[in-house]
Amino acid sequence: MNATQMQEELPVQHADGRFFVERGGRTLAELVYEMDDQGYAVLEHTHIDEALRGQGVARRLVDAAVAWARQTGTRVVPVCSYARAIFARDHSLSDVLA
Repeated sequence: MNATQMQEELPVQHADGRFFVERGGRTLAELVYEMDDQGYAVLEHTHIDEALRGQGVARRLVDAAVAWARQTGTRVVPVCSYARAIFARDHSLSDVLA
């Protein structure tokens, strides 16, 4: 499956404090966040199923979180080591940082 097919077949969804990808009702990847008392979305944990690792899925989850933050005016705090690394490398995302 190439990247375009994966994006079409495995879209990033958002519900209940997480951005996630699932297939057949099974969560294959997720970025979990919790809203803190200041209204910031604290990006706490990223998990990618072994079958999807190395295919850019984790980055797609972070990108979905950033798009949501921009759309809603929410600031994010990346606590998860993966999310922190992405924000450190890609300064175009810094506009949503708390």
